[in-house]
Amino acid sequence: MTLRGPNFETHGWTLNVSRGGMRAIVEEPLQSGAEYELLVGDAEPPGRKVAVVWVQDEADGQIVGVRFLDVEGSVPPENV
Repeated sequence: MTLRGPNFETHGWTLNVSRGGMRAIVEEPLQSGAEYELLVGDAEPPGRKVAVVWVQDEADGQIVGVRFLDVEGSVPPENV
């Protein structure tokens, strides 16, 4: 998976996905509250908009929790 922001891009691994968000390991540090574009697998831009909800620093990167910004409540949009 890839997270992109203005003048920023990092790659990582998806740990799990729920209807409202995702937990992942990323290589570059992220800040809680920041918004990014999420691309998973071979997805073409534009990806899904996400916001970082929490971060956990690790020796080789971070584990992060992101919230999908294109959903209301716990039901994903039909085109996902």
